[in-house]
Amino acid sequence: MRAVCASALAPLLDGKGSLSALDAHLDTASLDGRDRAFAKALCYGVCRTLPRLQALAKLLLRQPFKRRDLDVQALLLIGLYQLLYMRVPAHAAVGETAGAARGLGKGWATRVLNGCLRRFQRDTQTLQAQVDRDPSVALLHPEWMLTEWRQAWPDDWRALAEANNCPGPMTLRVNVRQGDRDAYLARLEDAGLSASPTPFAPQGLTLAEPCDVRALPGFAEGAVSVQDEAAQLAATLLAPCLAERPGARVLDACSAPGGKTAHLLEAFDIDLTALDSDAERLDRVNATLERLGLDATTIAADASHHAWWDGHAFDAVLLDAPCSGTGVIRRHPDIKRLRRPRDIRELAALQARLLDAAWHTLAPGGTLLYATCSVMPEENADQVAAFLARTPDARAETIEAAWGRPAGDGRQLLPRIDGHDGFFYARLRKQSE
Repeated sequence: MRAVCASALAPLLDGKGSLSALDAHLDTASLDGRDRAFAKALCYGVCRTLPRLQALAKLLLRQPFKRRDLDVQALLLIGLYQLLYMRVPAHAAVGETAGAARGLGKGWATRVLNGCLRRFQRDTQTLQAQVDRDPSVALLHPEWMLTEWRQAWPDDWRALAEANNCPGPMTLRVNVRQGDRDAYLARLEDAGLSASPTPFAPQGLTLAEPCDVRALPGFAEGAVSVQDEAAQLAATLLAPCLAERPGARVLDACSAPGGKTAHLLEAFDIDLTALDSDAERLDRVNATLERLGLDATTIAADASHHAWWDGHAFDAVLLDAPCSGTGVIRRHPDIKRLRRPRDIRELAALQARLLDAAWHTLAPGGTLLYATCSVMPEENADQVAAFLARTPDARAETIEAAWGRPAGDGRQLLPRIDGHDGFFYARLRKQSE
């Protein structure tokens, strides 16, 4: 099983893979439920603590592994992660991890791995103290990312990194078409599941402990969905535009995987078009709508162009734009390894194109809600400021809320331990002619 994890992590260490393919990889390996859970914990944990594990590995190795042996490098990181962060007996963490090299067809590495891990056991305090002198190692984030956050959030950058290093809670959204939050909370209690209402999202419940969705009462029938509290705020922000307008035409311009699409349809009686450029991801939107018993027009198309559009303007547009994901690193820890500084500039350019294109489809007097799961100002406050400067008929509406903080013409949430993810929202009104 550790060899399976090493094979899954090797492409990521090479900058070519991601955790999004992990489930398929584990399916191929035919792991049972317990081994599968352990494997996912290992892979996600290694990615979450990667800067520190790599720094320790560098001290332990006389010379780095060759590129063709990145799977062996992954085994070393897996062994270190078990010794540092998991309740795995030390003899098993060392012996099983070193022995897994044979499962990769690289028996020669067994002795190397065994020696490195045993040395780490002997000198653990000295080695950890040595690598933790580097803030990027101690805080488990790339140096460039921490530098950006120091500038953007001088009072919060350290807390932001620490929140990213903790797994995010499992938060639910109750389907108001089937019942209210209090009633579903009672159903959870009857099922032996403990949860508490989210402080900001009116349909949200956060579980005390994550569980398989199949254990959630009424999940298959659409009574509840899994969605972070910050993401649930999109429907709240569009309520002034949609609550009193039955039949309003709404565009969800980048809709996959469909959580916000479904939430809008649960909350309002609207005519919604869900767009996404990835046809496979759009299948997930359709599956979500089917489970919840909701209807929308779904179109596989690029929202930065208008070839898909029939020319009829929308009363509201949700643009949850592709972004760096720096507000949800705790749910996608491979972002630490895969994201590069140049990505922020490229994503900002894409977001600008999407904003301009989506604005063109919006009716005068309509509302565009711009959202990202990023904490980078270049994608958020700076992006909106640039859009307003080049768009004469756009006006930003002040978001008065108990959550987040003002950020330019929008509002920024930073990730909170045991709370919501990092998110940005800006609500823009198109001036009537």
